[in-house]
Amino acid sequence: MAPCKLQLCTMDWQPDEQGLQQVLQLLKDSQSPNTAMQRVVQDKLKQLNQFPDFNNYLIFVLTRLKSEDEPTRSLSGLILKNNVKAHYQSFPQPVAEFIKQECLNNIGDASSLIRATIGILITTIASKGELQMWPELLPQLCNLLNSEDYNTCEGAFGALQKICEDSSELLDSDALNRPLNIMIPKFLQFFKHCSPKIRSHAIACVNQFIMDRAQALMDNIDTFIEHLFALAVDEDPEVRKNVCRALVMLLEVRIDRLIPHMHSIIQYMLQRTQDNDENVALEACEFWLTLAEQPICKEVLSSHLVQLIPILVNGMKYSEIDIILLKGDVEEDEAIPDSDQDIKPRFHKSRTVTLQHEEDRTQDDEDGEDEDDDDDTLSDWNLRKCSAAALDVLANVFRDELLPHLLPLLKGLLFHPEWVIKESGILVLGAIAEGCMQGMVPYLPELIPHLIQCLSDKKALVRSIACWTLSRYAHWVVSQPPDMHLKPLMTELLKRILDSNKRVQEAACSAFATLEEEACTELVPYLSFILDTLVFAFGKYQHKNLLILYDAIGTLADSVGHHLNQPEYIQKLMPPLIQKWNELKDEDKDLFPLLECLSSVATALQSGFLPYCEPVYQRCVTLVQKTLAQAMMYNQQPDQYEAPDKDFMIVALDLLSGLAEGLGCHVEQLVARSNIMTLLFQCMQDTMPEVRQSSFALLGDLTKACFMHVKPCIAEFMPILGTNLNPEFISVCNNATWAIGEICMQMGAEMQPYVQMVLNNLVEIINRPNTPKTLLENTAITIGRLGYVCPQEVAPMLQQFIRPWCTSLRNIRDNEEKDSAFRGICMMIGVNPGGVVQDFIFFCDAVASWVSPKDDLRDMFYKILHGFKDQVGEENWQQFSEQFPPLLKERLAAFYGV
Repeated sequence: MAPCKLQLCTMDWQPDEQGLQQVLQLLKDSQSPNTAMQRVVQDKLKQLNQFPDFNNYLIFVLTRLKSEDEPTRSLSGLILKNNVKAHYQSFPQPVAEFIKQECLNNIGDASSLIRATIGILITTIASKGELQMWPELLPQLCNLLNSEDYNTCEGAFGALQKICEDSSELLDSDALNRPLNIMIPKFLQFFKHCSPKIRSHAIACVNQFIMDRAQALMDNIDTFIEHLFALAVDEDPEVRKNVCRALVMLLEVRIDRLIPHMHSIIQYMLQRTQDNDENVALEACEFWLTLAEQPICKEVLSSHLVQLIPILVNGMKYSEIDIILLKGDVEEDEAIPDSDQDIKPRFHKSRTVTLQHEEDRTQDDEDGEDEDDDDDTLSDWNLRKCSAAALDVLANVFRDELLPHLLPLLKGLLFHPEWVIKESGILVLGAIAEGCMQGMVPYLPELIPHLIQCLSDKKALVRSIACWTLSRYAHWVVSQPPDMHLKPLMTELLKRILDSNKRVQEAACSAFATLEEEACTELVPYLSFILDTLVFAFGKYQHKNLLILYDAIGTLADSVGHHLNQPEYIQKLMPPLIQKWNELKDEDKDLFPLLECLSSVATALQSGFLPYCEPVYQRCVTLVQKTLAQAMMYNQQPDQYEAPDKDFMIVALDLLSGLAEGLGCHVEQLVARSNIMTLLFQCMQDTMPEVRQSSFALLGDLTKACFMHVKPCIAEFMPILGTNLNPEFISVCNNATWAIGEICMQMGAEMQPYVQMVLNNLVEIINRPNTPKTLLENTAITIGRLGYVCPQEVAPMLQQFIRPWCTSLRNIRDNEEKDSAFRGICMMIGVNPGGVVQDFIFFCDAVASWVSPKDDLRDMFYKILHGFKDQVGEENWQQFSEQFPPLLKERLAAFYGV
């Protein structure tokens, strides 16, 4: 295409005929499905983008060339949109002006596709910082709303809706003189427009400003709500959907304005949750999810449960379209390889060091696998998932009060001859597991065997949901005698792991991982049987489920620990794992779950992992080294090199931690023969918090396993650890704190030069409000350990941390870390007894939390308690100990005779 000279007055711009033909040919070619042709098109686009007025041709085809078919014109606009996105800044002024003018002049095109394309183009230009540079845009679009011509009004509204979606914050700022003060009242007028499409645009525009509580909307809030009520029974589904969406958001940000109308809003939402249009029903169903989070939920919803519960339960059935999409009629698909888009990206959770608590095993806070992981091929949110999620949160609000409304329904569902209905009953049972557990217990002895039977149902979708629901009751199953339910459940789940349907394999593997976490060492008698199944699955699984299988094996290792370290088990498990390890290339992301799995296995096998450790160790070091090298090249020449995926380095560091923890002193020769300490020095200074988090975990593990290699680096490492005691990054701070504590224990008195680098930060963290429990505990342990090795340096600050120190360690089990920390506190009290006087009751309470301290530690406690008692005198001690709770009094009297 010959570059045409840009005339100054853009309105005169006319395409050169030959150039126009070239552009049209390109647009035609780019609609071809042929990949080779696509490559040619991409090259041609690159060439044409060299000409400044190529973009004029594109807008010309979009807005003026009515002789062309709509898809071609629209495509021309979309290519232009991509150009605007990529390099609008370098468009010559006349070109930019021509495009803007053409957009505004043609927003009322007769074709809705062209109007929508122009709207997308306008918002793309606007979001390139052009809202400020295009002052006439908003006034002109708002003016066009008044047009008698439907197309113009609809096109302008479509563009405004997109701008409101993309630039809501900017529109509500002083940067543009607050245009919303004019726009919102204007939009509200259109709620009564005769065209449903326009009504729908108007609500959608206003909805963009609810969550940020835009002032202009808050000033008109009552009008807005009144107008919404007026549209409640609109005949257009899109309008009803936007009304529901508005009410759900208002419930979150302006519940005060809804409370007076709450009864009728709930009645309305009960209707809409059963709307014939699934999109409307889905928006309405969100209302129950949001309401459940509001403090008033119980009082406003109690009387409506009798209507709501059956509606939610009804929404939990698979729709016909779901079953088609899920290939619900395909029972056997295990031999069909997975396509890449079947596999969702995984995110590695970096290592965080935590302590064991009194309550045996705390429930995880991250109960990530909530509702219904069974049909994630429809990973889009749908009515079934939303209804299940709503039932789950409501079960958590109402607890057993939900059951009278549910139990009569459940019986009919669970034993229903139609599989779709039976399946939904099993999902209901799983959804209420967390909230209604207490009330369900009497029924479980009968229900669990029924669910176990459903694991061999002839429909794959019934088998997979039964896996999930059973996993939700795993805690109860494990609390019963093993022969009652655990053994039959495990036997059947292991069969399902080898099911011929991929979805069932996946659900069974995930359920089994949950069962492993609950059962822990209860599984030891069955290990041989479990390993046979999991290893057999290795040869059977397609790509996606292999990744879940790694997780099930890793969780098994975490759950049974050193019991896995038996020659026969190692012989079963390690060969297939190592075979996969050898098959995968260094840049294959499937390494992540495999490395995580091996990390758990190495920690569990301990010395049993020795025969496999060398190649695994070497490869991890290589992965770290490669990633660091790539990051360095990228930082020096970002245009020449790609940024590395640092997850490779994070997962490798975590596996090295697992090796150090599992192999203990045996890791020493491996460390000696590698440059890991140098690499660690770089990782600890990485810009990415997760990299630092994992490197401090590894530093702590190496400190415990082979301190001789860490010690020469301490002078360089300590300042880095000190600067990372920043609670803004909780996990980084937590692991750095833990590593400092481990270093103290190895350094002893030689820690003295470094105390001041870290002490003030630690004391500040332990006194911060809202610090997470894990971080508080690790901080307390480390302060105690610092005091243990350098009492003279730390004791003067005793008064500043003794109270939070005592409260954060009273719930921790007796263990090595607690032991060293309490020795430190006793030594510091010896140096500075005055520092503990004001908070002595907290110290007494912390001492009483010990079940069986070692004899010499008990003596230390005894001396301090009696020393204090003797110091204040019998009478004062009596007064002082009157404040003790009875249990504390008893324990101190029994153990320490005070």
